[in-house]
Amino acid sequence: MESDGAHNEVGGIEVCSFDNRGMGRSSVPTKKSDYTTRIMAKDAIALLDHLGWKRSHVFGHSMGAMIAFKMAALVPDRVLSLALLNVTGGGFECLPKLDRKSIFIAIRFLKAKTPEQRAAVDLDTHYSEEFLEEVIGSNTRRAILYQDYVKGITASGMQSNYGFEGQLNACWRHKMTQAEIDLIRSGGFLVSVIHGRQDVIAQINHARRLAQKLQPVARMLEFHGGHLVAHERTEEVNQALLDLVKASEMKMSPHDWNNFPKKSSEASSTTSVERETNRILAKILVYILYIFSLFMMALKYARSALQRLKPTRVEASTQK
Repeated sequence: MESDGAHNEVGGIEVCSFDNRGMGRSSVPTKKSDYTTRIMAKDAIALLDHLGWKRSHVFGHSMGAMIAFKMAALVPDRVLSLALLNVTGGGFECLPKLDRKSIFIAIRFLKAKTPEQRAAVDLDTHYSEEFLEEVIGSNTRRAILYQDYVKGITASGMQSNYGFEGQLNACWRHKMTQAEIDLIRSGGFLVSVIHGRQDVIAQINHARRLAQKLQPVARMLEFHGGHLVAHERTEEVNQALLDLVKASEMKMSPHDWNNFPKKSSEASSTTSVERETNRILAKILVYILYIFSLFMMALKYARSALQRLKPTRVEASTQK
């Protein structure tokens, strides 16, 4: 962090972490149009101005990584380095892999109405199965984290529908243009793309493609873990971030930083068929989730209607 040319006498890194709009104690706009990754990137830039930070190392996770990407493209001269954790390119890339496990998790997420239900599905969404079933003392890590999640969600409250739908809209509308990619590639800073191999939310293939597009300034790092790989592999991820900061301070050459092998003719051949297949499968998943949500709404209204009819039937029976 650089603030008016002053250096931290103690050493180390000063960190600012904040809630994006629609979350936590930040404001919750009611219009979906007020939620885009570009708008939220401008929020982050305004916060930098408020703190007096002229330049900083920028780190984002999931949607935060999409926002960090936009921020780096908007003000590349204020970025010392860029770390993108569990990121995708937005749109259809936000959809999970079309398999039984992911569909089951999505259904449970849509049905979750209480902190307990939300905590249970969040654990399967955020972590790998091996991590959750690891025994810590007399309990599994799943049991320990479940209690922590329930307490946290109960204390902060469930995210409002405005915030959830707005942030979902921001992810869906997020797009990385070639011009933005070129701005980051020529921004004069290094990039780390960090991902968990067992991530069921953000598919790792999308992150790999992004890292390739950002060559030669990007390094791709993969760890065993889920969407919150920084929690599962804290030491490894922290070391990766420190390596990025150190390489930036040393003005390391992008060609020495990136870890991508040279393209072979076979690897560089287009995979348009695979991309088109993924798009089709993603659309199918959207339709499945949409139909399921309509079914759940219809079921809810049907139950309400039946409950209203019951007193009438009892009253009619009494009159007879």
